[in-house]
Amino acid sequence: MLSQKPYFIRAIYEWCSDNNFTPFIATTIDERTQIPNQYADQGQMVLNIAFDATKDLLIDNEWITFKATFGGTIHDVALPITNILAIFAQENGQGMQFNAEAETQPEESPQPKAKKGGLKLVK
Repeated sequence: MLSQKPYFIRAIYEWCSDNNFTPFIATTIDERTQIPNQYADQGQMVLNIAFDATKDLLIDNEWITFKATFGGTIHDVALPITNILAIFAQENGQGMQFNAEAETQPEESPQPKAKKGGLKLVK
């Protein structure tokens, strides 16, 4: 079953935009995150993802990706949906918080165990 989280993120983003609020996201930073690390604070970061603060923003079911300017330089940003802690309006703090998630790996199908002594050699 698909996670509800990316759907809620897109909904709150749209709600912020419709009300002329500035959508911000809070995220954890890990090895999968693509971000200028010098702007992270204790493994977390809060980012403005408003239309006028980003370019090519895409919120799909697994990633939030966009281009943004940090210190006058344009950077590609990629954030796993599992790392998103919150999305909220800067103006009033309303939005939604999420529990931190561990990245889920597809489960491997168990290997059948070999049976001992199932066949005998008959002469």
